[in-house]
Amino acid sequence: MSVGTDVLFSYYWHICGKIKRVLDYVALGLVAMALVFNFVVRRDQGMAFRRRRKKNEFHLVYDNKKKKITPQMIREVLSWVFYTVIAVIIAAMLVYGFGKNVDVVGDSMEPSLYSGQKVLVNKIIVYLTGPERGDIIAFLPNGNTNSHYYVKRIVAMPGETVQITDGALYINGVLQEEDSETYDKMEEAGIAASPIKLGDDEYFVLGDNRNSSEDSRSANIGVVKEGWILGTAWYVYGGEQGASGIISND
Repeated sequence: MSVGTDVLFSYYWHICGKIKRVLDYVALGLVAMALVFNFVVRRDQGMAFRRRRKKNEFHLVYDNKKKKITPQMIREVLSWVFYTVIAVIIAAMLVYGFGKNVDVVGDSMEPSLYSGQKVLVNKIIVYLTGPERGDIIAFLPNGNTNSHYYVKRIVAMPGETVQITDGALYINGVLQEEDSETYDKMEEAGIAASPIKLGDDEYFVLGDNRNSSEDSRSANIGVVKEGWILGTAWYVYGGEQGASGIISND
């Protein structure tokens, strides 16, 4: 992806993230329909518009006294209305599902994400299949709507038992060797010093910068319920550090 394309893409989604209400799109659609109707139907008084009648053509005269709207003209206007409404609905669905942006706060996700960057969140995945292990998610700690969204990585799934022993992650009693090779040894186990059995809708999350992260090890955050999850991060942009682009959750 070129720098110019990347900048344009980031700017486009940044704007989309600001448009949160479907009513905004409805208003734009109504304005568009009004312009079309004005262009097609309501000409300035005194303008004459004629078309010679052939097989499927019509004869229309506009003057100060006579104005005639034909069935074909009505069909054209309705066609414009239909496609405008469809475009509004599709745009609203795309922005609602994929255009929500969340700020990355702090250094807990370095080097994957840096403070000051923004991530775009896929909200649809939560309703369809739910997040997967390794996904970076945005969530409200304890469902607190007065808090900012936290951005962390899922390391344990519903129904699993998680524990941190000697700075290493264990799931269902099995050492996660790949995790130990990828991330720093954890200095603090927190509440995960003892085994934690996750419920059917609970996830255990950690920051990639393990020793500078407030995550599921902290008693004031703990496990993350699915209902508190906004969605999975799929694109990152902005900030003074880090690159913009699609987020890989491998």
